[in-house]
Amino acid sequence: MKTPSKEPETSGMTHEEEEEMQHDISKLQDQVHQLSLTQKGTESKMDGLKKGVEAKMECLKKGVEAKMIDMEAKMDDLKIDLKTDMDELKINMNKLLQEMGTKGERVLKETHDENKRNVNHDSIDANFGSKTHHIPKIAI
Repeated sequence: MKTPSKEPETSGMTHEEEEEMQHDISKLQDQVHQLSLTQKGTESKMDGLKKGVEAKMECLKKGVEAKMIDMEAKMDDLKIDLKTDMDELKINMNKLLQEMGTKGERVLKETHDENKRNVNHDSIDANFGSKTHHIPKIAI
């Protein structure tokens, strides 16, 4: 059996209609091409913006890290200064306490010496009075 071959269908369009359709297709292809270019441009801009934001974020991160390191160093310096001040304060307090102790011992010794002198004077006065013979005065 032999299959009959189909004859090509003839289009029902005129030559002008085909040219118009080809022109429309060409316009659509240009529009698609323009959209594609615009999309690539937009993607390129977005990539540029993304890279710019990433660079700024990295810069800020490094800046914050540097400030943190600086702050840690300052805190360490403050700790050292505080320890030094506390050590000096302890030394000065010990000196002051020693001075107060020494002055207190002197005051106690002086008070004791003065009390001793007073007791001796009282004793002398008492002895002096007992050796003196009083002659009673007679009223005339």
